[in-house]
Amino acid sequence: MKSMFKFLSLGLIAMIVVFASCSKDDNPADNDLFAGTYKGSISFHGDKDISNPNGSVFVTKVGDRYDFKFSDGIDAITNVKMEKGDQGYIGSVNGYIGTIAINANKLTIGVTKDGTTNTWTANCNR
Repeated sequence: MKSMFKFLSLGLIAMIVVFASCSKDDNPADNDLFAGTYKGSISFHGDKDISNPNGSVFVTKVGDRYDFKFSDGIDAITNVKMEKGDQGYIGSVNGYIGTIAINANKLTIGVTKDGTTNTWTANCNR
């Protein structure tokens, strides 16, 4: 009985996350849970050079922490902290230096990883 309750609870939570985060009008800055794909121009320069004018970035947010997972084998940017209500980040956090701007329709990234030559860019829409 307990395992059935856990299973149903997890299913309900998953449905809430999916329905709450799928709307293209959802602004990630206004939500504690968010998942969405932004498509457009992406690039990575450093130990490898990758560029795609038709790439994508899958964004997840839990609380005030964002992860940005790029297509085309580009390394992810993870654990970026932005306070609720913020639609952008300028500065240095978790070793990343630069800017990230995100809202319901647009994602712009221009960051480097401290101590490396790795640079990520994105100019994407949802």
